[in-house]
Amino acid sequence: MPNSLATSAKITWCPGCPNSQILVAFRQAVNDLVDGGQVKLENIVACSGIGCHGKITEYLDMNTFTSLHGRSIATMAGIKLANPALTCVGFAGDADTFAEGVEHLVHAARRNADIKLFVHDNRVFALTTGQASPLSPQGFKGKSTPAGSFEEPFDPLALTLIAGATFVARTYAGDIARTKDIMKQAMLHRGFAFVDIIQPCITFFDTRDYFKDNITWMEGPTPTTHDEVAKIEHETGKIPCGIFYQVSKPTYEQAFDA
Repeated sequence: MPNSLATSAKITWCPGCPNSQILVAFRQAVNDLVDGGQVKLENIVACSGIGCHGKITEYLDMNTFTSLHGRSIATMAGIKLANPALTCVGFAGDADTFAEGVEHLVHAARRNADIKLFVHDNRVFALTTGQASPLSPQGFKGKSTPAGSFEEPFDPLALTLIAGATFVARTYAGDIARTKDIMKQAMLHRGFAFVDIIQPCITFFDTRDYFKDNITWMEGPTPTTHDEVAKIEHETGKIPCGIFYQVSKPTYEQAFDA
């Protein structure tokens, strides 16, 4: 019988927040892997940073660690290096990852650290009530950019690919089944796995209608070159979701122990 993985902590996300869908998808992914004998529950460590996403570790009855803002990747890297038998999964916001934590993201991907990063991508600083993040679109009007942001946002998939990630995917929080499946594949991947989870902030940047009309799911084999990924991103006319890239390379931990 599946373990609910629930705690006694009251869920305090805004009613209807897609963070709850990410939580459900992850619990289901963990149960599938544990029931299938692919991972032991006691060997999974879930880390989080600071932001709305960070509450997720309060709602998981398993090994968890809440780190500083932007430092969940560095925390996971240290945990994995200390005990390579662990499966280290990190939850982070887009601002948490691409503002305070971008240097850790780039170097973990470059080293192919055997850790898994699930980014709650709502394209805004939500916990601090709506400031622009490094992924906010140009023209975004928030408390820090009342006249509209004039900055170009990062392309999260392109950045992680160029940095050296060996598993790169995008999913949509509203599709729990597909999100669960991508999470499972990321957790089984050996090397740095990056999953961009589109997660509209219904309070400060409600993009649900936009993504409902513009998301498409990729079909066919997983690309294995950066050029193939770029072609998918720029020729569909929509926002493709799925696994963009997966290759096998030696991990940082393997090189460290050699």
